[in-house]
Amino acid sequence: MKRIIFVALSVMLLAGCPSLPPQQPEPPAPVIPVPPPEPISPPDKVPEPPKMRITDWEGSVQPLVEQMVKTHGLGNGKLLLIDTVKNNTNGVLQAMQATDALRQVISSKNVFELVSQNQVQSARQSLGLTEEDSLGLRSKAIGLARYLNADYVLYSIVSGNTDKRDIVMQLMSVQTGEILWSGFSDVK
Repeated sequence: MKRIIFVALSVMLLAGCPSLPPQQPEPPAPVIPVPPPEPISPPDKVPEPPKMRITDWEGSVQPLVEQMVKTHGLGNGKLLLIDTVKNNTNGVLQAMQATDALRQVISSKNVFELVSQNQVQSARQSLGLTEEDSLGLRSKAIGLARYLNADYVLYSIVSGNTDKRDIVMQLMSVQTGEILWSGFSDVK
């Protein structure tokens, strides 16, 4: 009985629903032909590449090294690790050229014994550091110097912009982490 009443109510309810008229299909969108773009002709004159700024790294670091070797209390013949010069400028810096110039100027003073490049490269490989990777943190530089049994580490940063750059160098004791000497100069 309940089923019959339910079916009857359902039929009456459905009979009262309006039916939807059949829908007409939408007309297709009109096709508008697009002409092919005109070929771009190469310029008559090739633009000139930007000129590389030549930096006198030896002249820039020479006065700082002169100051550093005159620092009181440095032991002659002590082992020095020269960390790769760090680039804090807003442009490109030839960090390896700067580091090589720094090594040449310091080795010409005959005050320190420098950790050889081969030892530094093998230590960097052992520690998972790339050749171009400046250590970034003083603590990492000191860690590498301890690994190499160096007495001192020279940490250098170039900062500024492409028009005016400065170099800051710090000589640190590997044993204590103390900054023994610090110098600042313009990059020429």
